[in-house]
Amino acid sequence: MLVREHELLLDRLIHEPARLAILTVLSSVEDADFTFLQRTTGLTKGNLSSHLTKLETAGLVQINKTFVRKRPNTKVALTPVGRQRVAHHWNQLERLRDLSESPASETGDGSPEDASARRAS
Repeated sequence: MLVREHELLLDRLIHEPARLAILTVLSSVEDADFTFLQRTTGLTKGNLSSHLTKLETAGLVQINKTFVRKRPNTKVALTPVGRQRVAHHWNQLERLRDLSESPASETGDGSPEDASARRAS
């Protein structure tokens, strides 16, 4: 499928609410432990683990499991690809918001480029 650069496409893997919450938290820190992610997202251990596995399989996060004082410790961090895809996803959401705030009947044609031009002016 050929996708033009100006087309508005949301990443379904990232857009799922729980995964978007996880990725948003991770985008603001270098890494986070499992317990911190669980508390900040409000997810159960099982749900968080399932979502992290999907994100790791897609190459968006890196998971490191170690022991601290004989207790397991799981650290999660965004990969460079993950950081890039999250930033792109937020840009797409901002474009969508811009399009919804300015009707096509205004001076432009309602295209994403038109909305970007209005925002820049």
